[in-house]
Amino acid sequence: MIFSRLRFLPSTQRIVSSCLLTLIAALGCLLLLGQQPALAGINDDRFDGNIFALYGGNGSLVPPRVTLAESLKRNKPALLVFYVDDSSDCKQYATVVSNLQAFYGRAANLIPLSIDAIPDKSTYKPEEPGYYYEGVVPQTVLLDKNGKVVLNEKGKVQFEKVDDVFREVFNLLPRAESVELKQRPINEFNTELTR
Repeated sequence: MIFSRLRFLPSTQRIVSSCLLTLIAALGCLLLLGQQPALAGINDDRFDGNIFALYGGNGSLVPPRVTLAESLKRNKPALLVFYVDDSSDCKQYATVVSNLQAFYGRAANLIPLSIDAIPDKSTYKPEEPGYYYEGVVPQTVLLDKNGKVVLNEKGKVQFEKVDDVFREVFNLLPRAESVELKQRPINEFNTELTR
């Protein structure tokens, strides 16, 4: 439509209008080519949403089903995972947390906690997540059913390391003896039943 109107303009105006349209198109292309992609990825520190839904394949982890205080009242083991959504280490660790939920999600409370949601206070009580947070993400803290810290690791922790501690908490056979989760025999009388 613009080009059809250009035919009826005097030649000088037509040349100026053509040059102006060409300049606008060139500037638009330069702006588009010079832009960084707006997409974030697993290996960068850009925010792109809930890391457990995007990278862990498990959006059910956030928000957690129970609080730490509720978990402690129920005498149930709790796995605290401190994270931020715009950390490449946290994004990569989300798959490990998701795998841990697949194995231990019914027996323990998995509580991923965005550090942005921890209130800024000078002191915390043991039933508050800030009590365990040490200023690094990701940080993984496993509490047994009595609220005792049995694992406190900073950075990306291997699944096997957390699994080994969970196996101790639940009195399960070591991974070397059992790939699937089987409870250790309690005494010589029930060992015959487990075979």
